[in-house]
Amino acid sequence: LFFLSFSLLHNASHAQIYTLGSCDTVKIHVYQEPDLSIEAKISNNGTIDFPLIGYIKIAGQSLAETEALLDKKLRGDYLIDPQISVSMIAHRPFFITGAVRKPGSYEYQPGMSARQAIAVAGDFTDRASKSKISIIKEGESTSNRRKIKLDELIGPGDTITVKESLF
Repeated sequence: LFFLSFSLLHNASHAQIYTLGSCDTVKIHVYQEPDLSIEAKISNNGTIDFPLIGYIKIAGQSLAETEALLDKKLRGDYLIDPQISVSMIAHRPFFITGAVRKPGSYEYQPGMSARQAIAVAGDFTDRASKSKISIIKEGESTSNRRKIKLDELIGPGDTITVKESLF
């Protein structure tokens, strides 16, 4: 019972702060309806293919908003009282370039700071500048690049760049 309560609290807090997007993978569970319980990766156009409903756009919504949308689509025509839960399986990546040992894309984790992202990418190279770190937020243009500190939180889809120092 404690695990169930903790899981529900975690999902509730996560649902309020995380917005779904392309390349996220979600698990949708419809109580006592195994044919409607699926795992799905959100497509580039923000949709998943859900049984009975077809393609449904969930990108841009929280987990709770996705649950409400599925409830609305299933209630009445398909189910009398659907009990739906949506949870994360895998978050879309963030990207890191520049003076890190392993530049590339990595799975985002909620609450991740720039420092943690750099650690995931193998840490700074010997020539890295620890004070010249910039970010382009997901969906923004390169003209919106801004300098950040190591403790600043990053988001899914963000691109972090670590510059080299001159000496």
